[in-house]
Amino acid sequence: MDLLTLFGLFAVTAMLITYACEERSPSFILGFAIACALGSVYGFLQGAWPFGVVEAIWAVVALRRWWSRRANADQDRKISA
Repeated sequence: MDLLTLFGLFAVTAMLITYACEERSPSFILGFAIACALGSVYGFLQGAWPFGVVEAIWAVVALRRWWSRRANADQDRKISA
């Protein structure tokens, strides 16, 4: 198994774990976005550019969800204080 394959395995495993834990904390959503970005890098390095593009899009979608969830959590804290 070469380094590129190990990198891809790490990225996909991180995506799976962080996606499964997203409901626990907005930090996991951010982790998912980072893992998707790593998956995108892997796709481009491997030469599978469609995979790289789709993973990049997922990274942006996850970042937007993280930003929104974080903002909502901050607003909820202000209201309850």
